[in-house]
Amino acid sequence: MDTADGRDDAAWNRRVRDETETQRLDRNWSNLLQELRVVQTGVQLLTGFLLTLPFQQRFEELSDAQEVIYLVTVALSVTATMMLVALVGIHRLLFRQHALPTLVATGQRLAICGIAALGFALVGVVLLIFSFVVNLPTGIIAAAVAMLMFFSFWILPSLPNRT
Repeated sequence: MDTADGRDDAAWNRRVRDETETQRLDRNWSNLLQELRVVQTGVQLLTGFLLTLPFQQRFEELSDAQEVIYLVTVALSVTATMMLVALVGIHRLLFRQHALPTLVATGQRLAICGIAALGFALVGVVLLIFSFVVNLPTGIIAAAVAMLMFFSFWILPSLPNRT
């Protein structure tokens, strides 16, 4: 079990991987960047798509509830984009300051929060589209299924195995 400050994780890596703390941080940073490359493109496309919707002719047909859903979804998508892209700016600010532990720890937190915001934005998109194309009750059901998928695919596998 890891402690809050990662000492057990560092000891495990030293023992099993025979890597120094700096090597572990370099590996963690590299892994984080690879993961962010995957989600950044998707979240940026989603945000771009959402930002163009008000300029479409049928946007005026949204109900008041759908407008609220849209605005919340845009806010979540923009938040996810900012969190997932923020690491680039932080890296530039901390470049050559030997702040890799801060960069990795901050990147970890931003990635988790950004992916969570992305998941909720995707649920919002499902709710908006299904409620617009079919009706609000169908949108709620589809959003509930999307939320269940979010938790099943992203959250449940990360929970500690209690067997």
